[in-house]
Amino acid sequence: MTAQSIMDPHPSTLHPDDTVGKGIKIIMDNRYRRLPVVDEHGCFCGVFGVNCLLRMVLPKAVIMEKGLDNVSFVNESLSDLHQRLQQYEHEPISTCMHQDSIQVPPDKPLLDTLLLLYKTRASIPVVDPGSGKLMGVISYWDVGEKILQAADS
Repeated sequence: MTAQSIMDPHPSTLHPDDTVGKGIKIIMDNRYRRLPVVDEHGCFCGVFGVNCLLRMVLPKAVIMEKGLDNVSFVNESLSDLHQRLQQYEHEPISTCMHQDSIQVPPDKPLLDTLLLLYKTRASIPVVDPGSGKLMGVISYWDVGEKILQAADS
């Protein structure tokens, strides 16, 4: 068995010019941790996810290199964080997506893929190495569903 055998071949995706607001809506409506980003040809560009959202709401002094480790002296409300996030709503997700995301080819062996999923703790894009096209995504849900279905067969 391979990565292709456990992937979701029709994942939700975003495009680099989609807005942060659109990405937030899809992530929150579906409780995703991150989404693959593809170009107009279906080629994998990177991922957009909740870490990006956290980066947008945290004070800059925390996220910068050699930033603060403790911000207990800062008093901000959820409303303050919401206002900060709203500043980014109309920005393209390309400004915040991770381009160096781990990905696997469709023929990666199943156990190697599961080990990578375990180590990265995030969904894994399955990308055709020749064309760069996104073929699917492997999430914990996909793996759990396939394993539970195997009990029925």
